[in-house]
Amino acid sequence: MKNRITEFKIVEKKYEAIRPYLNERGRRVWAAAEAESYGRGGISLISQATGLSNKTIHKGLSELKDPTPPTDERVRKIGGGRKKITQKNGKILSVLDGLVDPTARGDPESHLKWTSKSVRKLSTELSSKGFKVSFRTTATLLQELDYSLQSNKKTKDGSSHVDRDAQFQFINQSISELQNKKQPTVSVDTKKKENIGEYKNSGREYSKKGKPIEVDSHDFPDKKLGKVVPYGIYDIGKNKGWVSVGISSDTAEFAVNAIRTWWYKMGKTVYSDSTTDLLITADCGGSNGYRVKLWKLELQKLANETGLKIHVRHFPPGTSKWNKIEHRLFSYISKNWRGKPLISRETVVNLIGNTTTETGLTVMAVLDENEYEKGKVVTEEEIASLNIRGDAFHPEWNYTISPRIV
Repeated sequence: MKNRITEFKIVEKKYEAIRPYLNERGRRVWAAAEAESYGRGGISLISQATGLSNKTIHKGLSELKDPTPPTDERVRKIGGGRKKITQKNGKILSVLDGLVDPTARGDPESHLKWTSKSVRKLSTELSSKGFKVSFRTTATLLQELDYSLQSNKKTKDGSSHVDRDAQFQFINQSISELQNKKQPTVSVDTKKKENIGEYKNSGREYSKKGKPIEVDSHDFPDKKLGKVVPYGIYDIGKNKGWVSVGISSDTAEFAVNAIRTWWYKMGKTVYSDSTTDLLITADCGGSNGYRVKLWKLELQKLANETGLKIHVRHFPPGTSKWNKIEHRLFSYISKNWRGKPLISRETVVNLIGNTTTETGLTVMAVLDENEYEKGKVVTEEEIASLNIRGDAFHPEWNYTISPRIV
């Protein structure tokens, strides 16, 4: 027994030394020669010491007995080696394709339609259909089908209006004309409502290792602290932002009051006393939507109060992402408060007010503590009192509200 263990170690050491210099044929012929030299039990000994199968060593013995040496450089016969699974069963690719995208090519009733399609789940499903494959093979097959892991990409604007591009051009032209006359042009919108309290805020911020800011495990609104509604005004020509942080409802009255506050607190000091016009670009919906009667009535009040002729240009439906305030102001506010819980209204105001960029953006923010009534009705008489004129091109999107002299 002791000699057998010694022989095992000798063969193992010899094989480890010579293996890097041998090809497949060389390894089995060498193993066969060693097995033959040990006589009875030699095949078992060599197999255990080298890890080569008995079948491989027997094949080497057959080659040793063949007096004719190999005449070519090929190690295996043409067509030798394990066949690819796609060669053994050509249907597997189409079956896998149907599993990955059942609504387009396969069975729409497949349970995988409503589950995550990991390679392990796909491999299990293939096995149930008679294809015995590992998850690694499944991953290789997916590559052959030109599949890869993809995240969602926001590109769909919904149904595109036939005059969408023409409206974009009209908005740009209107902005250029007023900016050439040194008149203010602003982009307005409501940022999404934010819960106030110790809630998780998206993004990551530096802190000591193992000491993250601890927040509530749920996002149920705090009845006492409630939510805030930031309404922003972005001065396109001056690269300055204003945000009124509301604590009430996002109504047209709130939106116009934010514009009013911007004008008296910021806009009026930036522009000269000779300012006569104000251009506002806004989305088609929400509190500043083109169909909202209260929006127009409140703008009329603002025009009467300031003496400004207010030009409004709405972006077509489904194109709110083109509104400049989204990527010139709101995106930087979100970056500035990333990973920071909005624990109080003052926190929101301070974080917004301290938002800056390398391109010179500055932002002012105030808390609007007024209560705004939802569902306020505008009468026909009030609509008739509007001093409003629609443009020849899409008057529902483009209109001017002039001061009414009382």
